[in-house]
Amino acid sequence: MHELPVTEGILRIAREHAAKAGAKRIVAIHLRIGDMAGFINDSIQFYIDMLTPGTIAEGVTLHFHRVSTRFQCWECDLEFEPEGKDWRCPHCGANGGKVIAGKEFFVESIEIE
Repeated sequence: MHELPVTEGILRIAREHAAKAGAKRIVAIHLRIGDMAGFINDSIQFYIDMLTPGTIAEGVTLHFHRVSTRFQCWECDLEFEPEGKDWRCPHCGANGGKVIAGKEFFVESIEIE
């Protein structure tokens, strides 16, 4: 359910930029979403389909660009992608590290007519 206000925000951003560009229609929205952000593509699509009829974004296509989680080890500085729920460094075995990718969530670009 937390995707509803997020989707409303996506549409607000897209509409604002489309209006500044004098667009008649928003054709596509490109989203960059990190795996740790906790948002589900299908839920965002559901709310887009629910919120856009009769608007400049009716029929918009969403493009989801997922970003894998990456850590930088606290101990040895190795950058690595965790294997499932095993967040240990594959080099030194330290648990976790600084998150350097995977928390992203933003409108990367929009396509307009």
